[in-house]
Amino acid sequence: MGFTFTYRIKGCFGISKIFLLFIVLVLSQSVFAQDRTAIPAMANLSAAEACSSLEGLSVAAGDIGLPTAGATIQVTELVSSNARDNNNGEYCKVLGAIHPVTYNAPDINFEINLPSNWNGKSLQFGGGGFNGSIVTGLGHYAKQPTSEQTPLARGYVTLGSDSGHQSTLGFDGSFLLFDEALRNFGHEQIKKTHDVAMLLIQSRYGTQSQYNYFIGGSQGGHEAFDAAQRYPDDYHGIVAGYPAHNLVMLHLSANQFARALLANNGNSWLSPAKVTAFTAAVYETCDGLDRAEDGIISNVAACIDATEDFKLNTQQNPIRCDGGADTSDSCLSDAQIQALNVMDEPYDLGFSVFADDEANSIFPKWTPFEGSTFFDGGFPNLGGEGPESSLQSAPGNATPKYAIAQDLSLDTMNDFDPANYAGRISELVELMSANSINLDRFKEKGGKLIYFHGMTDDFIPVYSSIQYWERLQGRYDENSLSDFARFYTIPGMGHVTGTFNARISSLDALEAWVERGMGPGNLMATDANQATEGRSRPVCHYPEWPRHNRGDMNSADSFTCVE
Repeated sequence: MGFTFTYRIKGCFGISKIFLLFIVLVLSQSVFAQDRTAIPAMANLSAAEACSSLEGLSVAAGDIGLPTAGATIQVTELVSSNARDNNNGEYCKVLGAIHPVTYNAPDINFEINLPSNWNGKSLQFGGGGFNGSIVTGLGHYAKQPTSEQTPLARGYVTLGSDSGHQSTLGFDGSFLLFDEALRNFGHEQIKKTHDVAMLLIQSRYGTQSQYNYFIGGSQGGHEAFDAAQRYPDDYHGIVAGYPAHNLVMLHLSANQFARALLANNGNSWLSPAKVTAFTAAVYETCDGLDRAEDGIISNVAACIDATEDFKLNTQQNPIRCDGGADTSDSCLSDAQIQALNVMDEPYDLGFSVFADDEANSIFPKWTPFEGSTFFDGGFPNLGGEGPESSLQSAPGNATPKYAIAQDLSLDTMNDFDPANYAGRISELVELMSANSINLDRFKEKGGKLIYFHGMTDDFIPVYSSIQYWERLQGRYDENSLSDFARFYTIPGMGHVTGTFNARISSLDALEAWVERGMGPGNLMATDANQATEGRSRPVCHYPEWPRHNRGDMNSADSFTCVE
């Protein structure tokens, strides 16, 4: 039957896309359907028997809330509590695939871990970058202190997927050429993986999961926003860290970012030596503005004022080379200052695109003059070998080439004009971004959202999250918003590390809010950097920031959240 379906779809050149979609939807719910009674009940079996019984199981398309050709459990393994390198206790490792409706789309490969000491809850993990490899759910969630037990060890069923394509490269966008793979990455894999996991939970334990959570950072933070915005009935609580939620606009801004470094025949690029000198000047100017010279810029508003002269092409600029020429590694040329100024300004698309409920065509600025180190987690973000190797050039090339223009010969750094693709960009915003502020259903169902962002993130600028929060404030009054959403900013935290490599017990805060009604106040983070490991800071509700009062600068107790 699957072969016949493939042949017919490939041969129906004269049938409209609407009719083909109708065929796809009907077949996905009928041809591939099976009775749920075929799913075995295993609550009374031993852990080993139950785990073995899952192998080879087929999940009907009708048991998954979006069109698929069903799913197959391919491999199961009961991992013993004393197995080598296993700190998660005994669990059943389930590997499987959710099959596509269209013939040229890849499977969604997933892992679902079923602990023998189940606590009645599930936690779905988000991915990163363009995904492409299975998120196992075996480790810690995004920015969790490594001293804590993993969620699986705590008894959570954990789950994750590769989002519907397989790739070993961080920003290999070739899968974006295929509509179903694009939709799966955009948001559909979240729902499809969740639904398979819920079916396995019911089968394995004989009852539904009492609480379903989602936690992710970066692209996983984007996926967490998708969970709240698109699938609010499926989740009780969500944590989104440094989310890439406004994905299409983020990558268009990244294109502009990369072009700024390529400008002036590449003379706008800042070498690693220049980056070191520039960031040292910023920290020397701003570090003490929060009353603590600790390598963390907390008073960002004061820093913006203090570094205003750094943007000038005059002698008034203390970091400018004499005459604006490129004369030394310890100063910046006018061309290099120009590149930083481009990053410091919002990116205006110039025409409206729609993210579900409201137009949004301006992506906020980056943070070059506010503490970005441009070397986060070992990545030389401005390009260690030249402007063409800058971090932002990868997504800034992939999305315009593969998703927007769908032209593999396109020179995205010279010949790409978004205005030529206005309709396609609007379409992709609907499919790939999670920028809607309509969280009414999530709120009405009692869902809770915590999200946070580092102030010196130069992978995804913090102002993207701030912009989203300010839009939420425009939709919900203060009391209504605080009833279901909390937003935190963390000075010194980058995307991967940062001068303050924050670790936060966000799942504990979410559990307390969802399960016991204890809304989170200010949180606490510890530093995971080796040189300053263990120092702590309060994590403040935006727009507050931690100001040092007196006492030990390594203790959160010595700081107060202030506006």
